[in-house]
Amino acid sequence: MNVIFLSNREGRARQVNLARPLTLGVLALTTFAILGGAFALGLTLGRGDHRQAVLSEAVSFGHSLVQQKQQIADLKQQLQLKVDAMAMRLGEVNAHVIRLDALGKRLTEMADIDSHEFNFDRDPPTGGPEGESEGVSAQIPDLSSQLHRLEQRVDNRETQLSALENVILARELKAEIHPEGRPVSDGFISSYFGERADPFDGREAFHKGVDFAGTMGERVVAVAAGVVTWAGERSGFGKLIEINHGDGYITRYAHNERTLVSVGQTVTRGEPVALMGSTGRSTGPHVHFEVLRNGRQVDPLSFIGRR
Repeated sequence: MNVIFLSNREGRARQVNLARPLTLGVLALTTFAILGGAFALGLTLGRGDHRQAVLSEAVSFGHSLVQQKQQIADLKQQLQLKVDAMAMRLGEVNAHVIRLDALGKRLTEMADIDSHEFNFDRDPPTGGPEGESEGVSAQIPDLSSQLHRLEQRVDNRETQLSALENVILARELKAEIHPEGRPVSDGFISSYFGERADPFDGREAFHKGVDFAGTMGERVVAVAAGVVTWAGERSGFGKLIEINHGDGYITRYAHNERTLVSVGQTVTRGEPVALMGSTGRSTGPHVHFEVLRNGRQVDPLSFIGRR
């Protein structure tokens, strides 16, 4: 088989006989060379594109790392600010607990209460059986554990102060309702509790109170806090005021010129309840003062003293 090649430069044609072995070999080598060059060129171009893509991805990843580092730094800064604020708050609460402890100590001393019963220097003893959970190894204390312990201290102090307040209030209430003092600011004791000669018939009689002589219209005051259970006339007593103080105590103020309180009214220690007079079975202006304990008259001098 002949292949004809036309040449524009020389203007003539050439024939190549493909039947010859040498000619076929040259043609095959030429074809392989062209194909190999094209393949190598394709590989080169492909590698260039891949490198460009890898380089672009690396640059993008680098920018992402920078942004993430900045975000982490911002979060750390915000977290540190929160930790600083929490630490400051922890210090404030701890100072408050210290003040509570000091207050508890002063109140305990003022109330004359056993310091072992209300000890504000240490937490109340506690205990209990061991739980079934496995033990946890000791760790460095952090703010969370410190806050938890501080909350427990506040709860304990609140309980202690509440109990101490109840004790003090109970003592104050008992002191307020306990009869003490004189029913008049001026005057003198004209008749004592016990056996005496009756001022009207001279016979031996038992005087169940103490008489305070004074001036007509002088104020008669309650010797303790309580509730008025009688305010008006009663045979022998004239105008009488009776006050129930609770805890089994009742006081009576008799022979008054005028009553100043009414039944059901609450009175305090030292509050005026009547004006001194000479009503009822009386020989002159005075107040007949009685103290009853569990329904029986007792000597008022044990509550007012001998003056």
